[in-house]
Amino acid sequence: MIRRAFLTGLAACAVLTACTPQSIPSSARTTVILVRHADRAGDILSMQGLARAANLPQALVGYELDAIYSPDIARNVQTAEPLSEALDLPVTIIAKERAGAKMSRAHPNGTVIWIGNKGNLRAIWAELGGTGEAPQAYGEIGVITLQSMGRREVKRLEVTP
Repeated sequence: MIRRAFLTGLAACAVLTACTPQSIPSSARTTVILVRHADRAGDILSMQGLARAANLPQALVGYELDAIYSPDIARNVQTAEPLSEALDLPVTIIAKERAGAKMSRAHPNGTVIWIGNKGNLRAIWAELGGTGEAPQAYGEIGVITLQSMGRREVKRLEVTP
């Protein structure tokens, strides 16, 4: 009887662990670059947005990207396309929920970019422990580097149209 209770409890722990949201590994040293999609006109980029998206690769000179991430939103993917072409990296579509953990688990010692929207940028910024405001304005870039002992390095960049 005790053995059955123990095994039932062990199975319940395994199920709960599998259902627990992913967290950012403490050993991760990921650099996550966060960018809002470029200027838009409705659901797609405006002419100024297209110009800003075309200038994104130049704004990120000095960063060797391992992956480009985006939610499945046309203006986000459209913003990522010039960067994808310049670096010969695909745009990987993932759900915005727990995106910080997903990216840091996939690239624990790498550098990735998330091209998102106001709401998911704020959520990922908070999830990663960014200080100050998340990048919200068109052209604003936030860079968070995960470091040892829970420390974070935060930088700000800009991409112009």
